[in-house]
Amino acid sequence: MFINNHKKQIRLLCRVLFALYIAGLVYFLFFADMLDRVGIERSYHYNVIPFREIRRFIVYADLLGPVAVISNLFGNIAIFMPFGFLVPILGRKKRKFWFTALASFELSLSVECIQLVTKTGCFDVDDILLNTTGSILGYLAYWKVQKIRVRRKIHGRNK
Repeated sequence: MFINNHKKQIRLLCRVLFALYIAGLVYFLFFADMLDRVGIERSYHYNVIPFREIRRFIVYADLLGPVAVISNLFGNIAIFMPFGFLVPILGRKKRKFWFTALASFELSLSVECIQLVTKTGCFDVDDILLNTTGSILGYLAYWKVQKIRVRRKIHGRNK
């Protein structure tokens, strides 16, 4: 009884964390950047050529500076890692690697398309690649945690 209740509490906590994560993601991707643009006229850019911006950030890293390189390349990866970690916890059917990878790709593509239509941020195919990579890394962290949990459970019973 206690174990079943404990699992329900953990699953509820993960659902709350996931909802907070999605709300934070929406704010960060759409609204936080808008606040910096008030009264500033910018031309809109987009990238549909895979690895173009990634290559640009690597080739011109010295010119762009470490903050720009880290925030663009690693930031796009890091921002989707929680997605890859939390989605498999939300339900049994969502625990498959391909489900999580496809869901993160779809979410990232949706975000980029919204940015294209609303001209908030910039549509960049490289962001989709980096976001999906981040989600996959998050999934791999989830998978590793699950392996450790199973190993502890097995060794705990044998004692």
